[in-house]
Amino acid sequence: MKSELAESAQRVSLSADSAVRRVLCVDVGSTFTKATLVDLSTATVAGHAEHRTTIDTDVLDGVDACVAALGAEDVPVLACSSAGGGLRVAVVGNEELVTAEAGRRVALSSGGKVVAVVAAADGGFTLADLAEPDVVLLTGGTDGGNAEVILAAATALVGAGWRGPVVVAGNADAAAEVTGLLAGLPVVVADNVVPQIGVLRPEGARAAIREVFLSHVIGGKQLSARDDGAAFVGLVRGATPDVVLTGVEVLAREAGDVVVVDVGGATTDVHSVVDLDPEDGALARDVVAPTAVTRTVEGDLGMRWSALTTVDAGGRPDLEPAARTRAERPAYLPESESDRDDDETIARLAVGLALRRHAGRSRVVVGPEGRVVERTGTDLREVGLVVASGGVLRHGRPGAAARVLEGSLGADLEGGWQLPERPRVVVDGDYVLAAVGLLAADHPDAACRLARSLLRVDR
Repeated sequence: MKSELAESAQRVSLSADSAVRRVLCVDVGSTFTKATLVDLSTATVAGHAEHRTTIDTDVLDGVDACVAALGAEDVPVLACSSAGGGLRVAVVGNEELVTAEAGRRVALSSGGKVVAVVAAADGGFTLADLAEPDVVLLTGGTDGGNAEVILAAATALVGAGWRGPVVVAGNADAAAEVTGLLAGLPVVVADNVVPQIGVLRPEGARAAIREVFLSHVIGGKQLSARDDGAAFVGLVRGATPDVVLTGVEVLAREAGDVVVVDVGGATTDVHSVVDLDPEDGALARDVVAPTAVTRTVEGDLGMRWSALTTVDAGGRPDLEPAARTRAERPAYLPESESDRDDDETIARLAVGLALRRHAGRSRVVVGPEGRVVERTGTDLREVGLVVASGGVLRHGRPGAAARVLEGSLGADLEGGWQLPERPRVVVDGDYVLAAVGLLAADHPDAACRLARSLLRVDR
């Protein structure tokens, strides 16, 4: 017999003009499971609930608790997940500065945490070099170009003992031969991420990684035993960061250039969608062409597991005792105003560093043509909307967002950092962007209207 949640997963596939009027959008996170009840007819949040992620028993126990808290037992459920370590991706490419770097960017945009980048041109590699990924993204060569390295990389991958799923996104002319070398492994072939020099096309590989995540990773992590794992697999539509990035893309269509910074317990993620200036491409120092949609994940910056590395990177040794408490007790909640001050300061360090790493900087250099401006990263200076997210902001004191973002916004920042100069700031208090991303495929109109609701949120 199918569980109620499995039946709910089936019902959610009904079209937008069906009898479905409410949908429960659930993010099963590494620490907390967040549920947002959405009224599709009005595209508004009808309720929100959170529960500790019950990875120690069955992740659906936490989902059930949210369903019960909202009285949503008969409501279809859509879910995304980063529980159990999320999606771990190892990138194997030709050269670290070109195709391996392109693969790293694609893996990040697809919601994965990049655990290894291996440049096959540097020689062989072992299974340990891949750092226990869930999936390997194999890239290399432009279409019609040299096929030897990607073929050698595929051979080395098998020789190293890898038996998991592989997404092949390299030289299209070599795809059939590469697939033959990987016979017996779960393989998905996608469009080349670098079809020609200076061009980066992540869309095909991003979709392929999402397919692998749903078909192999979610069930393989055995986060739920109900219906032999099928109940949870039936609910999940993607890795949480991938789903959130989809939500950011929907928001950008409504609001223009946008940046979302999400400070979590283990990582701080920055998502941006910006119109690219063609002239900036000639000024960029990056070896891989910039893209309009970008995501970066800073695994050393966070509020709990990564608190110690955050205060170290931020140069605040005085915060080490507070950071150690949080790292040793990831479920820690502040109890006093002093604790809340420390939480906000750690968040300010994490957000500031993550935004700077994402945006890069501009500087004047002297070259053959005289003095020129050289840029790295994604230029965010003209971004008009910054969305801040994370428990420290959703559950924080009034004005927490302004204090956390202090020193990361404005036109007079030192160092040439390409950070937003005059943006409007809103807090995603109801975790709307994840819901927007989950609704985008089946309920695009409701997703757009729900995204617009963020534009009515006060700072």
